[in-house]
Amino acid sequence: MNCCRYSYSYLSDFTESVLRYMGLSETDAAVCAKVFLAAEQRGISTHGVIRLSDYFRLWETGRINARPIIRVVHKSPSTAVLDGDGAIGMIPAVRGMQTAIEKAETAGTGWVAVNNSSNFGIAGYYAMMALKHDMIGFSCTNASPLVAPTFSSKPMLGTNPIAIAVPAGKQPPFVADFATTPVTRGKFTVAAKKGERLASGYAQDAEGNPTDDPAAIEHGGSMLPLGGDRIHGSHKGYCLGAAVDILSAVLSGANFGPFVPPMMSYLSMLDEKTGDGWGHFFGAMRVDAFMPTIEFKQRMDKWIKVMRSAPPAKGQEKVLIPGDPERENEKRTAREGITLLPQVVADMQVIAKKTGLTFK
Repeated sequence: MNCCRYSYSYLSDFTESVLRYMGLSETDAAVCAKVFLAAEQRGISTHGVIRLSDYFRLWETGRINARPIIRVVHKSPSTAVLDGDGAIGMIPAVRGMQTAIEKAETAGTGWVAVNNSSNFGIAGYYAMMALKHDMIGFSCTNASPLVAPTFSSKPMLGTNPIAIAVPAGKQPPFVADFATTPVTRGKFTVAAKKGERLASGYAQDAEGNPTDDPAAIEHGGSMLPLGGDRIHGSHKGYCLGAAVDILSAVLSGANFGPFVPPMMSYLSMLDEKTGDGWGHFFGAMRVDAFMPTIEFKQRMDKWIKVMRSAPPAKGQEKVLIPGDPERENEKRTAREGITLLPQVVADMQVIAKKTGLTFK
């Protein structure tokens, strides 16, 4: 299958233009585009430009507020809750992480919950915002209900990702960014666009039977928690996803579990609400609130070296630390450009036609 390559600036300019057409301010459009393109650069294309279509459809149906007023609705010296005012998730998410960092500057740690938001892209982007402040960053979010709890045939939770970023000294930072499912929902979308089947342990049909059909979730099926089934530890993935839902939504006042407003047209909105919009949760911890920064970074460098020195298993080249694959992808895209599937290009051309823009 032939793919198309684009420069960062071309995709960024197009994305910002679409978002401005939707009514976003130049500042907010730039914030969203930066997160979209960060996903492409880091090799997480499932959360990159492919998702622009989702937001455009939500805007067309009146489910996105293009001119939000983000406000603090509850606070303490080290915590806050923000109302995202129905915005595209990147906007209140950046504000939420900035607030957590500001809280940590004075209190040592800062914790911020956000409600009334929507999908915010890659969780790692926000956790990594803490790194330049010599802080440990944490971010998570709930999401559209596509995941069945262990032993359930019905989707009740989202893919609910978690990200943790930890600064180091001479070594690169530790950056873990992962869904609480074996793969993200975007992997299903990409597989369907490529005409590929799913690996075992990713999905089940509407009756709870294992399936390799990436379109199963469009016909009443479910994604499975991390682990796939009980024998392989799906109860642990379920626990992680549930914890994210509680921190992001129960604690913030957002909709939780099956009540989260879906991003996809094949999922119906429930009449019952348990809060407002989607929920996120962010944390920042000042390293020097625990020990001198230099000492911590030296210890992290040592930790990373020890892990890297582990002998690789047969057939494996080397042991990685979280963040390595993404850094390699950033180098590759800087050299070669960003690759989009033909089907994603077609989606962008549909948007371009609707907005009067051009997408080559």
